[in-house]
Amino acid sequence: MGHHCLRASSRPLLLLCVPLLFAVARGAPTPGPGEQAGCQQYTNKTCEECLKNVTCLWCSSSKQCLEYPVRNILPPSSLCQLSKARWGVCWVNFEALIITMSVVGGIILIALCVCCCCCCRKKKSRKPDKEDEKVAREREQRRVRQEERRAEMKSRHDEIRKKYGLFKEENPYAKFENN
Repeated sequence: MGHHCLRASSRPLLLLCVPLLFAVARGAPTPGPGEQAGCQQYTNKTCEECLKNVTCLWCSSSKQCLEYPVRNILPPSSLCQLSKARWGVCWVNFEALIITMSVVGGIILIALCVCCCCCCRKKKSRKPDKEDEKVAREREQRRVRQEERRAEMKSRHDEIRKKYGLFKEENPYAKFENN
């Protein structure tokens, strides 16, 4: 029942992330023999043209198409502010991309932790402890010993009754009828 809540709360996030991931993962077309692969040629053009090449970064404030600084994870603010930088798709800036990816990563980590905890708990409840097995074994041994003692006491009592003529008969009035 808990997995439905997680699924329902993550739908808006999925609606935002799935198109973004497809757009980023689509890759860049390989430049033809006469085309120049550099990003500078797209400066002062459109964001869409710039981002056709995956190695390019669009800065909307200066309308520059720049090479993505692959040595840094994030582009430095001296190159372009995160709120103005676009990569992969034009409609998501780097700030939103970072927040979205962090939230998605967090949800995935939490979901994995919950799954691991549930699996471990189920595994523990399925398999009885050694201590539980020991207690059950001792209980069974006590029950068997008690049954043996009960049978022994019954046979001893029956012998005493027989010895003194107090043995219970099926029909106690049978003694009087035979006279």
